Amino acid sequence: MKYRIGRVEQEIQREVNDILLKRVRDPRVSGVTITGVDVTGDLQQATIYFSILSDTASSASKALAGLNKAKGLIRRELGQRLTIYKTPELFFKQDDSIRYGEHIDQLIRQLHEKEND
Repeated sequence: MKYRIGRVEQEIQREVNDILLKRVRDPRVSGVTITGVDVTGDLQQATIYFSILSDTASSASKALAGLNKAKGLIRRELGQRLTIYKTPELFFKQDDSIRYGEHIDQLIRQLHEKEND
């Protein structure tokens, strides 16, 4: 069962990225990338993590609003593309891990600069 959930998560991630690229026309989601998916054990709910190129809070909230507005379309498309009995309920959440990683990289660069001074 664990294997199946992992496979469904990967499939959802791939398909939602494709749907955002080809089907969703909302400019608020133009720079959005799906970075991960968590599906509950019963496949009823999927939390979809996204990141955006801009790091401003307003861009993130606009992207989230755009994703939530497109949720019906995305879920309908997923239902046609996935080979599972019931399409999970979708929830979108911003993925902060990329921004956190960039912050760590910046701190390391600053340390190296101080060492070289």
